[in-house]
Amino acid sequence: MKQRIATYSGRSKVFNIVFVVVNLLGLALLVLANHEKFVDVALLFNLLGIGLLLVSIAGMVLFKGRLMMSGVSRVLVGGLFIVSGLVKANDPLGFSYKLEEYFEDGALAYRIKELFGAPEFSLEFLMSSALALSVIISIAEIVLGVMTIVGGKIKLVAYALLGMMLFFTFLTWHTANCDPHSKFLDRDTYAMSDPVAQEKLEEAKSKKVKIFSQTDEELVVDEMKSPQCVTDCGCFGDALKGSVGRSLTPHESMWKDLILLYFVVWIFLAKRRIYPNSVQENLIFSGSSLILISFFSWVFGWYFPIVFALFAIFGSLWIRRVGGKLLGNYLGSALLVILLSALVAGFSLRYDPIKDYRPYHVGSHLKWKMTDGIPGVYRSELLYKNKKTGNKRSFESSSDAYAKSKIWEDEDWIFVKMVDREIRATIRPSIADFSPFVAVSDLTDAERNLPFVKSMLANAKVKQIRLLSLLNKTTEEVLLSEFNRTAYPADEYQILDTIEVINPELSDIVITDALLREKRVVILISRNFNEADWSSMPRIKAIAQSCAQKKVPFVMIANGTREQIKAFRKTNSFKCAIFSMDEIELKIMSRSNPALLVLENGVVVEKYSRRTIPTGKKFKEYHLK
Repeated sequence: MKQRIATYSGRSKVFNIVFVVVNLLGLALLVLANHEKFVDVALLFNLLGIGLLLVSIAGMVLFKGRLMMSGVSRVLVGGLFIVSGLVKANDPLGFSYKLEEYFEDGALAYRIKELFGAPEFSLEFLMSSALALSVIISIAEIVLGVMTIVGGKIKLVAYALLGMMLFFTFLTWHTANCDPHSKFLDRDTYAMSDPVAQEKLEEAKSKKVKIFSQTDEELVVDEMKSPQCVTDCGCFGDALKGSVGRSLTPHESMWKDLILLYFVVWIFLAKRRIYPNSVQENLIFSGSSLILISFFSWVFGWYFPIVFALFAIFGSLWIRRVGGKLLGNYLGSALLVILLSALVAGFSLRYDPIKDYRPYHVGSHLKWKMTDGIPGVYRSELLYKNKKTGNKRSFESSSDAYAKSKIWEDEDWIFVKMVDREIRATIRPSIADFSPFVAVSDLTDAERNLPFVKSMLANAKVKQIRLLSLLNKTTEEVLLSEFNRTAYPADEYQILDTIEVINPELSDIVITDALLREKRVVILISRNFNEADWSSMPRIKAIAQSCAQKKVPFVMIANGTREQIKAFRKTNSFKCAIFSMDEIELKIMSRSNPALLVLENGVVVEKYSRRTIPTGKKFKEYHLK
C-alpha cells in the first residue's frame, strides 16, 4: 500500500501537484487562445499555454509524476463520460436522430469519399441501426467512465477510451470544418425503372452529371454535390440547450474532445502502471468524480446523475466483493453498470426522457419560448487590397477611420468588395416552427366546428357579386372590391346577387395563436401514422368525448398526407379535428408516438406518452373539473 501511495506521489508529492496544476493552467490558456472572444491575445495565450505545458510535462517526467497526472485524468474523464453517457441514455431517440444526420450520404460520408477517393462510399446503411447504436454508445460511455474511476481492466479500458475519443474528435473536427459551399464527388446508383434515372440521363447531356456505367437494369452516375453540414454535434443532447440556453458550437465541441483526448492519452501511457484501486484510492477517486458529476448536475439542473453515479460506482465495487467466482470481478462490475444504464435507456424509450430538456417540457410557456431568440448584429465593411504587397484592410463605411484614411485616393490600394462582418450571431428562438395548419380546401366539419376556427373563417369572409353573362348564359363571381362597370358593362353582365364567401386568397388556417390563447386545450400528436402505437386509442377517444362534454377544444397535430388522415379517421372511427405540422417539430414536442399534451393559457401543464395516457375518467378528474 505504501509503495502504491509513493508511486502516485512520485519523487515529490508537492512538486508533482504543482506540475499538474501548471499543466491544467497551460491547457486552459491554449483553449482560451483558440476561442473567438480572445482573438486579441491569442498569440500571448498560445505561447504561455505551450510553455506551461512543456515545463509541467518535463517536470512530471523528472519527478515521476506521470501517474499522478493520469489519476487526475481518470477523475475528469470518468466523471465526464458518466455524465455524457447519461445525457444520451436519458434521450436515446434524440441521439439517434443526430446519428441519422451524420449517416446521411452528404454528411460524414462525404469526408470519407474525399479523403480516400471513394465516391461510392455511403453510411446510409447504418440509418436503420441508429437507435441501437445510440443505446450502445451511451451505455459504453457510462461503463467506461465507471471502470476508469475504479481502475478496473484499465488496459482494455484505455484502448477503448482512446479509440472512442479518436472517433469523437474526428467527428467534431469534421463538424467544425465542414464547408457547405464546397463540392465533393458522389456516385449514385439508380434502377433504370426509376424516373430519377431518366432525369440523370438528361442531365448527362448537359454535362451536369457524368455517367459512370449504364446497363439495362441500372444507371451509375458521378455528380459534384455540396455536403450536408451538421451544425450541432449533439454532444450533450438537449441538456445544454435546455439548461444554459445554447449548445456548444462546433469549434467548442472540437476543443472539448481535444481536451478529453489529451487526458485519455495520459491514461493510455500509464495503463501498465495503473492497478485496481485500494480502499483509500476508491474513496479518493470516487469522491473526486462525484464532485465533478455534481458540478455538471448543477449546470444541467438535473441531480439524477449524482444518484446514478453513487449506485454505479459503489455498486460495481460491491458486486466485486460479494459476487463470488462468477461475478466477483470487474466483469461483474461492468455487467451491473450495463444493467443500470440499460434501465435508464429502456425507461426513456418506453415512456419519455426522465429529464425533458426540450422547449415543450411540462411547465414551459410556449409563447415565451417562441420569442426568446436574439437577433444577430452585423456590420458592413469595405475591403481594400494593396496592389504591391497584397495586404488587406477593411473599414466600416461610416467610420471616422475610413474617412481619415482616404484610402480610395491612394493608387496603391484597390477596392475589393463589401463584406458583412458578424458581430453577434443570431440566436433562434427555442420554438421556431410550431405552426399547425390545415388547408382551407381540406377543412372538414371537425375543424370548422372548433370555436377559434369558426371565428377565423368568419373574419376571413369577403363579399362577392354573382354575375350572369348575357352572351353565353354562364355565371361568374367577382370580389365586390374589384367590381366595376367598365370591366363588366351592364349590356353584357347582369347582377344576380351579393354573397359572402371565404377570401379565395386564404389558403391555410394556422392555429398557433389560437391554441396559445385558449384557457385549456388538449392536443394529440403523432409524427408518423404508420409507426405509431394506437393501442391506447380507446382511452384517447374517451378523453376526446370528455373534452367535448366540457367544451374544451381537442385537436390532433400530425404529419401525414390527407389520404393518411382520412384512412386514420376511418380505421379508428375517430372524427377529431386534425392539423398538419412538420415531423421534425413533432419529434421535438415528444419522443413518444402518439403523445398527449394539455395546455392552459399557452403553458404545458401535462404531457403523456403513449403508455401513460390515462383513462377518460381519470383525465376528467385531473384536467376537466
